[in-house]
Amino acid sequence: MTAQLSTPPAISTSAAQDPTAALLTRLRNSLQEGQATLRSNYENTDNAPAMLRGRCTLVDGVMREIWRHFALPAPLALVAVGGYGRGELYPASDVDILLLLPDGMDGAHDASIERAVGALWDTGLDVGHSVRSIAECSAEAARDITVQTSLLEARLIAGSRKTFAAFSAAMHARLDPQAFFKAKRLEQEERYARHNDTPYSLEPNCKESPGGLRDLQIILWISRAADLGASWRKLAANGLITHAEALQLERSESFLRHVRIRLHYLAKRREEKLIFDHQEALARAFGIQRSAAKRASELLMQRYYRNAKHITQLNTILLQNIDERLFPVSRTAPIHISAHFQMDREMLDVRSEDVFERQPRAILESFLLLEQRSELKGMTARTLRALWRARSLIDAVFRRDPANRALFLALFQQQRGMVHEFRRMNQYDILGRYLPAFGKIVGQMQHDLFHVYTVDQHILQVMRNVRRYTMLEHTHEYPLCSRLISGFERHWLLYVAALFHDIAKGRGGDHSQLGIADAKRFCMEHGVSAEDTELVTFLVEHHLTLSSVAQKQDLADPEVIRRFAGVVKTERRLVALYLLTVADIRGTSPKVWNAWKGKLLEELYVATRRLLTGAEPRQALGVASRQEDARGILRLHGLRPGIEDAFWEQLDTPYFMRHDAEEIAWHTRVLYHRPNAAAPVVKARPNQIGEGLQAMIYVADQPELFARLCGAFTRLGYSIADAKIHTTRHGYALDSFILLDPAHELPYRDMAALLEHELTQQLTQRLPFAAPASGRLSRQVRHFPITPEIGIRPDESGHYHVMSVMAADRPGLLHAVAQVLARHNVELHTAKIATLGERVEDTFLISGKELTQTATLLRLEQDLLTALQV
Repeated sequence: MTAQLSTPPAISTSAAQDPTAALLTRLRNSLQEGQATLRSNYENTDNAPAMLRGRCTLVDGVMREIWRHFALPAPLALVAVGGYGRGELYPASDVDILLLLPDGMDGAHDASIERAVGALWDTGLDVGHSVRSIAECSAEAARDITVQTSLLEARLIAGSRKTFAAFSAAMHARLDPQAFFKAKRLEQEERYARHNDTPYSLEPNCKESPGGLRDLQIILWISRAADLGASWRKLAANGLITHAEALQLERSESFLRHVRIRLHYLAKRREEKLIFDHQEALARAFGIQRSAAKRASELLMQRYYRNAKHITQLNTILLQNIDERLFPVSRTAPIHISAHFQMDREMLDVRSEDVFERQPRAILESFLLLEQRSELKGMTARTLRALWRARSLIDAVFRRDPANRALFLALFQQQRGMVHEFRRMNQYDILGRYLPAFGKIVGQMQHDLFHVYTVDQHILQVMRNVRRYTMLEHTHEYPLCSRLISGFERHWLLYVAALFHDIAKGRGGDHSQLGIADAKRFCMEHGVSAEDTELVTFLVEHHLTLSSVAQKQDLADPEVIRRFAGVVKTERRLVALYLLTVADIRGTSPKVWNAWKGKLLEELYVATRRLLTGAEPRQALGVASRQEDARGILRLHGLRPGIEDAFWEQLDTPYFMRHDAEEIAWHTRVLYHRPNAAAPVVKARPNQIGEGLQAMIYVADQPELFARLCGAFTRLGYSIADAKIHTTRHGYALDSFILLDPAHELPYRDMAALLEHELTQQLTQRLPFAAPASGRLSRQVRHFPITPEIGIRPDESGHYHVMSVMAADRPGLLHAVAQVLARHNVELHTAKIATLGERVEDTFLISGKELTQTATLLRLEQDLLTALQV
């Protein structure tokens, strides 16, 4: 008779004489007053345990009064579960309860149970509840580890002690500590994967992220299930951790409790993420003041990351030690590996606990062994502890030792394990000790609206992405990158470049330039050849160049390709830069990369490679080959040879430069038989290279067409990823767009028909397009505002001007820009749209008389800046 009330019945409180209404009013007031008192006491004393226990006691009182008032049957038991059962109720946490029935009880009392639960909701409590018999609890716990964990912390609030005792006995009898351990460890691995295996997100979840409260709770759940202790001191007494580690865990847990309590009070709701909106206020609540170089929020987050590092370290040690207790095996003699190390239970183990003090070089040797020996699954707890104690031995003398330098360089050159070991080195402060420049960016925030990790974690993500190019299981993700790296000699140099590409962030100035000196010094000190040193420093200096050119410049312009080829100079440097750029963009945030960006980078890579291998600039763009490929596609669709000629005669060379063969064939199939169409032709289809829609508009040219189209796309919920604007030789506009749904909610195939219908109707009737509603700014932009910038300069040909726009992204932004250009009679030829997180960096190729006169150009720039203000 399991039951769940999705919408609790409301109980009227209008009649003053109704005893239930009077009780609910009193309890509601009591809760509000009690919670206000708890907050006041907490803010005066900073006593987190008292606040958490106090709210439990307050809610317990309400529960018991409701229980008595509704006189629920004697065999029933009201049980607190989850955090409430544990005795920890945060200010806005929901209250999880179980209405426990003895086995065999009929449903005669369902109505009274529903009324009691409805009354709990009417007091203002956010109640999560279930109604189960003991047998049903056992069955559900067997199916769902989350339910079993919640019931593990069950606590009787009211009702039958006998029923609760029978329930406790049944749960204990079913509990298998070994199976529970395995399930919770798998659950943690899955949770870590959801958070990209790092605590160092710029907006971490203090409950669920690695290094959060859940990492502590999982240890206590497992140790409780295995009767190893329900507190850190009990675990220390049982020999699972040291006394010092128990104290560290208590401090770490206390810090996270304060973070979560204060987050709930600041947000006035259940909020677990340290979002930018709350970080500064949270820092003030902790009494943290800004320093000369850093905001208070940055200092708070660095404290949070240090705390998360301690928790993940101790979580690893404890899980390993509990594993040994729960799964004892007959001890065999450890297998000798070297003078310093042995293998014990498939783990790397120090042969003596003072090995690092006696021979500091063994610190780097330990990581190299883990890369070289696949049978090793990690480090034993005593090895990890010894590493942490020995980190201070890495000093200037250690760094100058040629043998240590050779060991460190070898870490980049192994066939496996490189990413895991660099992450482990960072986790135990080894990497920052060996490379002091890296140590300075550990835990450093990035407020640029598109990175989602701290600088050190972004660097490690980029190294991971480069490494994935070499792995067979990831070739489907990066087919071109995997093909290129397979033929790239000494590809480990890319790992070195990735390690140094952002290492100079936060120093002031251009980090790409500042990082060159660090990379060059490292290569020289570690014996890297002059040729390879030059490649690494080139990559550090230009790691943003390929992305900037691909996303901001006209790739149909042969001069753009020629200039870029002049920067890279050789095919080897081009390949290396392409591989690093893709890894870098994909390592900033899951939201920054999309298939369209990938296509732009690939187009620039292919055109530049052609030029570097002997093609002329126009040949490098592949116009003739694109036309031939397009003709081949047309033949496959059954169109006879030559049928495209009349239509193609109306198109200029830039059209064929800016579109690939498939797009050219699509346009031709639609338009070859109506080059002088009297009615507008609008076609849309799912994007052929990734997400989104491709839209094509062919119509006799008309004023403000681009601005009107932008407004229509915005109203339909799309953002414009790319726009190619053409006017045929006989006066028709042939405009192409890549449209994306930022919310990922619109069904592209269904929306294609709606888009075609609406645009065709409005273009046919020459109706004015309604302006899109002004969209809301994201919270990141509100917290880190961007000052808009406009740049307009003539191109090298003198025929056009290049306009660059940098501003905070918002719905309708491109429409606003297009309207200003239309008012000033500026003609738009190409729009290159680049959205980096919450920041846009758009580039437009434009022409018009007003661009040639200083006074009118200044008015245009001022009007554009006004339109970009948020």
